Amino acid sequence: MDIIYLRDLRINTVIGIYDWERRMKQTIILDIEMGTDIRKAANSDNIDNTLNYKAVAKRLIKFVGDSEYELVEALAEKITEIIMTEFDVPWCRLSLNKKGAVRGVRDVGVIIERGHKK
Repeated sequence: MDIIYLRDLRINTVIGIYDWERRMKQTIILDIEMGTDIRKAANSDNIDNTLNYKAVAKRLIKFVGDSEYELVEALAEKITEIIMTEFDVPWCRLSLNKKGAVRGVRDVGVIIERGHKK
């Protein structure tokens, strides 16, 4: 299995359980690895034969930017569901970082892995 990835995708969204978090947008940072087979694209040199990472990024920017989840766990789960179902990805590893969520801690978030590597 090959992996196409996006690193440091920053999206502003409403996320959190506290009242003050619900009144403002915060930046979350995504690192995403998506399992796929790139051989057909490598042989054809045609974007139609691969996982279009720009399309994935645009879809997530729109979805996350419009969302208002309370928990990073719920948002992360939905993001991986979108990637796997809408882009036919059999395996996905996602790191969702909510910087500054805890005083004195640089990074806070979740890492989830869904699907199966082939």
